[in-house]
Amino acid sequence: MLMDLGLRPIGIVRSCFGGKFAVPRQPGLCPSAWGELHLHPEFRHADGLRGIDGFSHLWLIFGFHQTAHEGWHPTVRPPRLGGNARVGVFASRSTYRPNALGLSLVRFDGLADDPADGPVLRLGAVDLVDGTPVYDIKPYLPYAESVPDARAGYAADAMPQLEVRVDDAAAAAFGSLDARSRAVIIEALALDPRPAVRHADHGRTYGADLCGVNVKFNVEGAVCHITAIEHPR
Repeated sequence: MLMDLGLRPIGIVRSCFGGKFAVPRQPGLCPSAWGELHLHPEFRHADGLRGIDGFSHLWLIFGFHQTAHEGWHPTVRPPRLGGNARVGVFASRSTYRPNALGLSLVRFDGLADDPADGPVLRLGAVDLVDGTPVYDIKPYLPYAESVPDARAGYAADAMPQLEVRVDDAAAAAFGSLDARSRAVIIEALALDPRPAVRHADHGRTYGADLCGVNVKFNVEGAVCHITAIEHPR
């Protein structure tokens, strides 16, 4: 007999990624990226986090809340294959899954005590858009879960990265940002967030919501040019 698990979020992530565009496609690829996990009131019991400070990394089980309404697809086109070749959804990390659940390994940067929200988990190297619901937390165990000789199929090679340059027109605005925000922007854009099927569309201007600003950029060859930094009105 199948059991309805009755999943409900235990909290929500606040992160430096204001939209899903330019979020790294895997955790750990943008080391400077930050986030905070704010637990919902019924889960803010300090005993639920007892001992968590002994771990450097955590698994988060989360929901693809921005695409769940679109349903699932048996085959998908992963960016690593240029956005054209199809593989089975279960051979991918696509958001279009039967249960719209994701798994992310994040750095745990410690607990903060928020007067309004109780204990807040500070996270690093995240790949989660702001507002992501989290359903569970599990500690990462390197002795059991690190597999150096594992095979990775069509995603075996490290992702190529772009050189990121700040154009003169954007230099002052970019320089006014704090050091971590500048690092997040550089690291995220180096991963080339453009849709894979448009990689030949050089010169087109894109915008990414990163660290509270909208970053305008275009790509020429292997170079990403930051052309403007726009603050929200």
